[in-house]
Amino acid sequence: MRQRLNLVLLGVRDVAASVAFYEGLGWRRSKAGSEGFALFELGGVAVAFQSRTAFAADAGLPDPGPGGFAGFALAYVARSADEVYEVMARAAELGATVTRPAGPNAWGHSGYFTDSDGHLFEVLYEDGWIFDEHDDLVL
Repeated sequence: MRQRLNLVLLGVRDVAASVAFYEGLGWRRSKAGSEGFALFELGGVAVAFQSRTAFAADAGLPDPGPGGFAGFALAYVARSADEVYEVMARAAELGATVTRPAGPNAWGHSGYFTDSDGHLFEVLYEDGWIFDEHDDLVL
């Protein structure tokens, strides 16, 4: 297995509502996919939204529903500390639940929110992150 991820799959209650939320944050939906399987291209990796019911059935697992800490988060590395506060404010305007307001930390600035399906998202800025000419993270 190659050391990479191609898709991040997220089960959601309402695909259209999730698409509207992330488009409200400025993401652009891909023309690929379908009404029940929405894709957002993220520079070599894609996030896909599909119904929780269909996703759980496909995985052969019961769906306990959203809620609680899942030990998993999506993270967005902002280009500045100000952008952390701007993105967090926009997410809240769109109906996200802010679980930890944006603020300074030992490394820079960060905050957390959950979308309407309980998916945890960190928005952070720290000195030292490097991006290439395609805006991809370089480790």
